Amino acid sequence: MIELTNVSKTFTLHNQGGAVLEVMRGASLSVPAGQCVALTGESGAGKSTLMRIIYGNYLAASGSVVVGGVDIAKAEPREILRVRREVLGYVSQFLRVVPRVPTLEVVAEPLLAQGVAPEAAKDRAADLLQTLNIPEPLWSLSPTTFSGGEQQRVNIARGFAHRFPALLLDEPTASLDAKNREIVLGLIEEAKAQGTAIVGIFHDEAARDRVCDREIDVTGYAPKKVA
Repeated sequence: MIELTNVSKTFTLHNQGGAVLEVMRGASLSVPAGQCVALTGESGAGKSTLMRIIYGNYLAASGSVVVGGVDIAKAEPREILRVRREVLGYVSQFLRVVPRVPTLEVVAEPLLAQGVAPEAAKDRAADLLQTLNIPEPLWSLSPTTFSGGEQQRVNIARGFAHRFPALLLDEPTASLDAKNREIVLGLIEEAKAQGTAIVGIFHDEAARDRVCDREIDVTGYAPKKVA
C-alpha cells in the first residue's frame, strides 16, 4: 500500500547563494495493508521529512513514493489531492482548520468530500467525538478555541472519520491523558484490523510497542559525511 524505493531529498538554500543541502538518501520502506511501521531516530534525523515526502508536501529529489498505486513523487497536483482525499489520511500534531467552522463539520469534512450524505457524515463525526470525550456542547463551536488536548482529539477524530486505506500518524498520543491515550490506541488497532497501512512517529515507547509491527530508524538514510 505504501512503497518507497531509494528516495532522496534535498533543499535549496536560496538565502545562501542557492546552495543545495542533501538531507536524505536511499530511503526505502514497504508497508502492506494492516501493518503499522514506526519511524524512529533522534530529533532532526528526518522522521517528519519522510512523512511529508509520503504525503506530497515535500517533493522527493529522486526515487519513487508509491501510495495506493500512485507515485506521489511524479504525480500531478490534482492526482495527489485525489490520493489525499480517498487513500491517504494524515493526523498531524497540530489542528489546522478554517476559523469559525463548527467542530462537528470539521470532523465530518473528509466524509463529505467523499460524497457521503451529510446526515451520515455527521453521525460518524458525532460517534468519534463522543468516543474521544469531546463534550457535545463544544461540537457547535470552532475547535480553534479548544485546549491543546481537545484540539488533538478533534484532529484524531477527523483523521479517522474516513476509513483511509493508508494513514500517517505524527505523535497521535502526545498530550493525551491515560484514558484518551487508550482510546486512540484502540482506534489505531481497529484501523489495522480493517486493513489500513500506517506509518507513524511515536515517541511514546509503550504505544509504539503495542501498535507497531516494526521500526525503521531513519538515521540510516542520512547522507554519509565526508571526513
